[in-house]
Order: sequence, then C-alpha cells, then structure tokens
Amino acid sequence: MRLKGKRALVTGAGSGFGEGIARRFAVEGASVMIADINDGAGESVVRAIKAEGGIADFVHADVSLGNEVAAMIDATQSAFGDIDILINNAGRPQRNGPMLGVDEATFDAIFAVNVKSIYLTAMHVVPIFRAIGGGVIINMASTAALSPRPGLVWYNASKGAAASLTRAMAIELAADNIRVNELCPVAGDTPMLAEFLGGEVTNEMYAKFVSTVPLGRLSTPRDLANAALFLASDEAEFLTGVLLEVDGGRCI
Repeated sequence: MRLKGKRALVTGAGSGFGEGIARRFAVEGASVMIADINDGAGESVVRAIKAEGGIADFVHADVSLGNEVAAMIDATQSAFGDIDILINNAGRPQRNGPMLGVDEATFDAIFAVNVKSIYLTAMHVVPIFRAIGGGVIINMASTAALSPRPGLVWYNASKGAAASLTRAMAIELAADNIRVNELCPVAGDTPMLAEFLGGEVTNEMYAKFVSTVPLGRLSTPRDLANAALFLASDEAEFLTGVLLEVDGGRCI
C-alpha cells in the first residue's frame, strides 16, 4: 500500500475527480476525510469506501468560507489525529460564453472557490505540516491554466492563478519539507462538463470536444486518481512545483 498510515483531506470529494482520488487513496491505505458542500454525495462516498474496507469520514465544507475551512481542518485532525496530504480539488466552473456576460457575483464565486480556497487551506494546513515535519499539497487546476480557450476567460484566469500559487508555494515551503504540486486535467465526464460546453452536452458538441484530445477521450476520475496517488506518494519525494498535464496530449 503506497499511502499506508497517511491521513488525507480531499475537498470536493463527493463526486467526479475528488471521489476518484479519495477512493483510490483509501484503497492504498490512507485514512481519508471527504469534504464536500453536498452532504448526501459526501456521505455516499464514505459508505462506499467503508464497504471496500477503507477508512473514511465526512465533513460538510464550503471551501470559500474561512470559518468552514477551519472547521474542516479541525474535523480532520479530530478524526485522524493529524493531516499528511491535502488535495485542493473543489472547483467552480464558468458556463461557456462571452467574457462580458459574466456578472460580478459569478466572477467572485469562481475566484473564491478556485483561488481563495487555496489561501484558506494553506493558512491552516501549513502550520500543521511544519509541526509534523512535512506534508503534501496537491492543487487541482486545469488545461485552462496552460492553454486558455475563448468562452471561459474568468475560469481560465482562476486556474492560471492556482498554477502560479502552486509554484510560488512550492518554492517557499520546500525548506519545510512540504511539497506542492498541481494536476491539470482536460475536462471529464463530470457535472462540470455541461457548463464548459455552454449549459448542455449534445452528441455533436461532445464529439467535437473529444476530437481536440490527441488520445481520443476525456479524462476520467481514475486518470486523476492515479496521478494524484503518484504525487502524494514517497515515489515523488523529489517533485515539487510540478504542473502535471493529465490531458491526453491536448496542451501539446
């Protein structure tokens, strides 16, 4: 087991990539805190992990709110004793459309979830990692951070900010044995896909999007789980500040 004895916190773990990461980490021996704004979805993932013999717990958390992030960290420490791995997976999409069609409240919400949450979690987790001698942070970005496309301007910008945060954090925290890396997936068959495609997914639109990926498909929770497992494991002990493209070649 590659994560035996580790304690992981995964935000947005009630579905999609976060669920895939949480379930894979549990199989590999980690105790996993499932954090999500959707209680029913999060609790369902906990039941699935326990049914497979893993260790998991659930905490409700809106990662854009400082008090809820603090409570999320406290709940994880109370459940497992401490935290070794933080996966900042929770994200907010932008519906594909003209940049001037996004209102201020939507812009604020995108940046609160995709950028501010990294600040909020760092404020609580970094002192913990320093106290225990190190840790791992993995931020979830997107190919949008590396190869922005029209129609998603503000989402692109939020993920670009996450990429810059990842590399800056990696430099500053290296002396504390805290590794900070980032995953950059192409879109997958998750609840966010419809937003990226303008509000609905038609067969024609789906096929057109897939045609832009050289390996001929979208990303899956398993793809992201495998990449996150590697970056969180001791096998990646010399990797920090990496922006790992999990995109089937789309950014080439």
